[in-house]
Amino acid sequence: MELITSVKNQKIKDILKLQDYGARKDQNKYIIEGFREISFAIKCEHLINSLIFCSDIINEKEVENLISKCRERPEVININRYVFEKIAYRDHKDGLIAVAESRTLKLEEIKLSNYPLIIILESVEKPGNLGAILRSADAANADAVIICEPKTDFFNPNTIRSSLGCVFNKQVVSAESANVVRWLKEKKIKICITYISKTSKPYFEINLCEPIAIVLGSEAFGLTDIWVSASDEQIIIPMNGEIDSLNVSVSCAIVLFEALRQRYYLK
Repeated sequence: MELITSVKNQKIKDILKLQDYGARKDQNKYIIEGFREISFAIKCEHLINSLIFCSDIINEKEVENLISKCRERPEVININRYVFEKIAYRDHKDGLIAVAESRTLKLEEIKLSNYPLIIILESVEKPGNLGAILRSADAANADAVIICEPKTDFFNPNTIRSSLGCVFNKQVVSAESANVVRWLKEKKIKICITYISKTSKPYFEINLCEPIAIVLGSEAFGLTDIWVSASDEQIIIPMNGEIDSLNVSVSCAIVLFEALRQRYYLK
């Protein structure tokens, strides 16, 4: 197997391009770093196109064992430590990078449980927040995570890292707010928005046992009028200190686990 020793190699240039959101969208591909995350993506049957490894860091037998679990055998690329250090995005480096095909669903492809619990994010900007929300969604066994008017994508390297790979096993969708509102109404799923108003209620006073979508906006601008108009419930998280809001991923986790408490511990 040829050893690539230069970042000017075309294969390496193509991989580096995928650090950009536009390139990921155009090519329908993304980068995964780390043995754990790549293993989880393979377990969740994401298609791995290329597996890039540094034999100075990771044992080739481990790489072959990983390849044997792939749906289809990927292209295998061997690079030296210098090239790996140049293309690795993460601080923790274990000698392994993969290029995979993006896999998201359409609204009509989402499989719902009998009492769906859905997370909807409007204009989420920070990939770290999105990743943290995906971890919470996995922990609470939410049905799906939907992004409306996204400012970042599910397969941003920081999203994958902060989600610990939970992006691979959750149903994830990107769609316009109007289409999502219409879909929720058709499915008779209650729309519960985090929003400060005179009629807002504390989140723990709301019945979260029924089919429900929890909608959160960006930290900077909150939710747009389309969600305010469409909402069935408006909730707040009471704040007892000097600040008036929490990080969006923290807010999401609080409401999600109140839903979990109601659904599983108050039966």
